[in-house]
Amino acid sequence: MSQDLYRDITDFAHDTPGWLQLVAELWTEAGLLLFGVLFLVGWWRARPADSRAVALAVLAPLGTAFGYVVSELLKSVVDEERPCRAVAGAAASIVECPPYGDWSFPSNHSAIAGAAAVALAMAWRGIVWLTVPMALLMAFSRVFVGVHYPHDVAAGLVLGALAAVLFVRLLTGPTGALAGTMRTSRSAVAAWLAGPGPSVPAPVTAPGAGAAPGAGRAGGRRRREPMHRRS
Repeated sequence: MSQDLYRDITDFAHDTPGWLQLVAELWTEAGLLLFGVLFLVGWWRARPADSRAVALAVLAPLGTAFGYVVSELLKSVVDEERPCRAVAGAAASIVECPPYGDWSFPSNHSAIAGAAAVALAMAWRGIVWLTVPMALLMAFSRVFVGVHYPHDVAAGLVLGALAAVLFVRLLTGPTGALAGTMRTSRSAVAAWLAGPGPSVPAPVTAPGAGAAPGAGRAGGRRRREPMHRRS
């Protein structure tokens, strides 16, 4: 079934305009660069927030790297040949088929995309509308250019996302504590990296609070004694 779907997608890819094929080829790497930019933006916007927000922003790229490591470990165990060599009757891949020994399952690019999309969404919920479509397009592009089966990219997305969630959840507490310590550090670099944190508003004192009774005016007024008439 995956082979049939692979044939259908690669046949469709060869019927598309050349510029679309080029975009699909470039998107594989450009998407990774865009995720890198979003990591930096997410960290910068978290600096004025609390320590937990900073921890989530810092752990997003680290969780993505962890997702890649898990995918690479699995790839070294499962020796699945690339479809651009193994599927008979399929259209030629748009890009050069990876060398023998660079196995197909799971897709590392898809694992990175799935991990990045979920980790960024955990740190910056409003960005999920961008990161999830990015990850899906990156995964699809790997089949479109002919170097992965559909099940390779599906497994990569799920594996990367799960690895990132586990990594971020386990390390949010310790990383948040570290960010709090860095904010009070004497090192200017450490304090800058952790960010200033949320500003604490000055206490508001009610008008006249704490004033002594009868001291409405500065110094108050002395009570005038009645003047006695001279007899």
